[in-house]
Amino acid sequence: MKIDRSKSKRLAKATTAIHAGALDHSVYGEVSVPIFQTSTFAFPSAAEGAARFSGEKPGYIYSRLDNPTVNALEESVATLEGGFGAVATATGMAAVSTVYLSFLSAGDHVVAANCIYGASRVILESELIRYGVETTFVDGSQLSQIEKAMRPQTRMVFVETPMNPSLKLTDLAGAAAAAQKQGALLVVDNTFASPYLQRPIEFGADIVIHSLTKLINGHADVIGGMVIARVRERYDRVKRMANIFGNTMDPHQAWLILRGLRTLALRVEKGQENAMKLARFLETHPKTTWVSYPGLSSHPQHELAKRQMDGFGCMISFGVQNGLEGGITVMNNVRLIGLAVSLGGVESLIEHPASMTHACIPPEKRREAEIYDELVRLSVGCEDFDDLRNDLDQALNRIGQDKSALEAQIEASQEPGC
Repeated sequence: MKIDRSKSKRLAKATTAIHAGALDHSVYGEVSVPIFQTSTFAFPSAAEGAARFSGEKPGYIYSRLDNPTVNALEESVATLEGGFGAVATATGMAAVSTVYLSFLSAGDHVVAANCIYGASRVILESELIRYGVETTFVDGSQLSQIEKAMRPQTRMVFVETPMNPSLKLTDLAGAAAAAQKQGALLVVDNTFASPYLQRPIEFGADIVIHSLTKLINGHADVIGGMVIARVRERYDRVKRMANIFGNTMDPHQAWLILRGLRTLALRVEKGQENAMKLARFLETHPKTTWVSYPGLSSHPQHELAKRQMDGFGCMISFGVQNGLEGGITVMNNVRLIGLAVSLGGVESLIEHPASMTHACIPPEKRREAEIYDELVRLSVGCEDFDDLRNDLDQALNRIGQDKSALEAQIEASQEPGC
C-alpha cells in the first residue's frame, strides 16, 4: 500500500514502518519493493535524457544519483521522522561526514556534545580542524553549557540523544532554541532511539542522522546511514554533497535495510521490555557500581526522557567493580551475549568503550565525557529475558577472579586506536 505523506500522521508508527516507501507503480503487483540492481538507466530519447539531466523532468539517470529501491528507503525513514526528505548513505559515518561537508566551511565553529560516537568526534577534533573548522565540546545534557559555548561563528550544534555511551540526554527543544537564536543548525544523531521512539524534528531539529546499521536495520547484516532534513533547502544541499562525494547507498543495501525497517516496532518493543528488566536487575547486582538507563527513576533525566521519547530504548550503560579490569572480565566471560561493538539488533551485544569504541579518545577527555574505565555498554536484543539475565550474572560474578590473565589485555587497551 502506498502511503500518502499528508495522511501518514493518522496512522500508527508501526503501520507507517510497514507501509511507508511503497513504490507509486508496481511492475507485477509485487508486495515487496524490488531490488533495482542496475548502475544506469536508459532514456527513451535524447530529449528525455537532456530533460532529466537539466532537472526539467523527473526520472532516473544513474544509481549513484538516485535509484528506486534507495528512494523507497529514503521515503520510509523521512516519513517516520517527519522530515521533508532523506538521503541514504553508504555508512553511518558517511551520513555524519556528509552533514559536516554540507554545512561547515573554513572559519566556522561547532558546538558538539562531548559524549558522542568516537569517530564523529575524531572528525571534528582531528580532521576538520585542518580545514579551519573549530569545535567546542560541552556536556550536552546541560543546556547552559551549550548556550555558553556559542560564538558569532557558530554554524552547527551537534548532539546525540541518548548519548553514546553514557545514555545521558539532550533537551531537544532547548538545544533547538539555543541554535536558532544563534542562526545555527541543530543536528541530532537519533541512532540510539530510532524514529519509533523519538523524532527530533518535532522539537525543532534541522537535521537528523542515523546509522541505519543499528535499530532501523536490526539484523547485523548490512551497514548504511541516513540524513533527514526538515526543509527542502537543507535536503537539496545534503543530496548534492552526497552525490558529488559518492557517499550514496547501493540498492541491495537499501533493500535489506527496508526489509529490516518493516519489523522495527516489534523489535524495539521487545528489546526495550528486556532492557527495562535488565536495568532493574543490574541496579541490585553486587558487582555493579551504577546503572544508566533513561527508563529508571534513578536516571537524572528520567522526566525529560518521558517528555521527548515514546519509550526508553534498548541501550543500557553500567559501571562495574574493579574499573578497566572489571570491564574486560565481563567481556571475556559473556557466553550468550555477543562481544561486538555494534548495537540495535535482534541479538544482544556488549562492549567496553574505554578499550573499544572510544579507545581513540584520550583518557582525560573520556573522563570529561563521563566515559569511565568501568563503563560497559549493553545493547539489549529480543532473546528470552531469563537467558540474558543469567548470562550477565555469571559474567559479572567473575570480576576479581581472573587478575593474572588480564594484565596483557589491560596494557593493550591503553594503546591509541580507532
